[in-house]
Amino acid sequence: MLTEADACHMARCIELALQGAGSVSPNPMVGSLIVCDGSVIGEGYHMQCGGPHAEVNAIAAVSDPSLLSRSTLYVNLEPCSHFGRTPPCSDLIIEKMIPRVVVGCRDPNPKVAGRGIMRLRDSGVDVYEGVLEAECLRLNEAFITSHTKGRPFVALKIAETLDGRIATADGASKWITGSEARREVHRLRSTYDAVLAGAATVLLDRAQLTVRDVEGRNPLRVVLDSGLRVPFDAPVFSSDAPTLVFAAGRMQGTTEASAAEKKGIEVVFVREVPGGLDLSQVLRELHRRDVLSLLVESGSRLSAAFVRAGLADKLLMFIAPKLFGADALPSFAPLAVEAPSGAVQLEFGQSKAFGRDILLEAYFQP
Repeated sequence: MLTEADACHMARCIELALQGAGSVSPNPMVGSLIVCDGSVIGEGYHMQCGGPHAEVNAIAAVSDPSLLSRSTLYVNLEPCSHFGRTPPCSDLIIEKMIPRVVVGCRDPNPKVAGRGIMRLRDSGVDVYEGVLEAECLRLNEAFITSHTKGRPFVALKIAETLDGRIATADGASKWITGSEARREVHRLRSTYDAVLAGAATVLLDRAQLTVRDVEGRNPLRVVLDSGLRVPFDAPVFSSDAPTLVFAAGRMQGTTEASAAEKKGIEVVFVREVPGGLDLSQVLRELHRRDVLSLLVESGSRLSAAFVRAGLADKLLMFIAPKLFGADALPSFAPLAVEAPSGAVQLEFGQSKAFGRDILLEAYFQP
């Protein structure tokens, strides 16, 4: 039987799990706590890829192991049942004779996918599923997308004026938003596995695509540059973080490709399609490299290309209380919407103020 307290404890699991953001990929973010007689006796979260899982850390935090045999273990993601970098958490739960387990959502990884829960139940453990399931699924949206769609979770980050413009008519865009919003962008970068921009954005903004205004690790920098026109001494190729370039197959064997090789810059050659590079092929290659989450910081054409291809999952829209007017550059290039019924559909998520600016989150709907 589930209680109101179970939801409160699961909410705490989510809080704990978030402490691993930016450190655990390609593993999921997981938090766990153990409750005995209404009191929390142990907490833990997955701190880094290859390290102990959340359940292991929560069990280790219990000062009196004898209490485990009459406790409930809470975890936002199904306990694993296979040997990976660490032993199965389901076996540890059984070994410690924990009688009750409450799970937020199932693990989509085919190596788990219900097997952990089945293992526990077969051993006599009372397992309850689906507590704050929607919140738990959203927490690990990148991990789940990776295992269900075979590509990274894609978030489009756009800074725009109140009238939907990302730059003036001559392309100037620094700075639409204020320092607080820009600091949040740097924090977001630190939580994504990779950040992607097109050649035009990199050239115009002399973009670095690194984390500078907050503490956090730099993501992989990804540049889409069909014709290899970004100079190899550009800031995006600094030693602060690795950079991966995607170029058109026609550039193989060219002088530019040889120059990139001499500079130690990795270039992946992909197909060209009308409008640019094959984004599906780009995402498949990033998935192969264990990139679970991708933050796209681009201009209107590339943003529209991700939307038209059905490859955008989330929109992070920073809106400044400013107006540029109709002659300025719009947030999205044409999306081929011919009637209101054909509009791209989104569902609003959270909104938050950063100084004078507002961040709106929205999820693209099928």
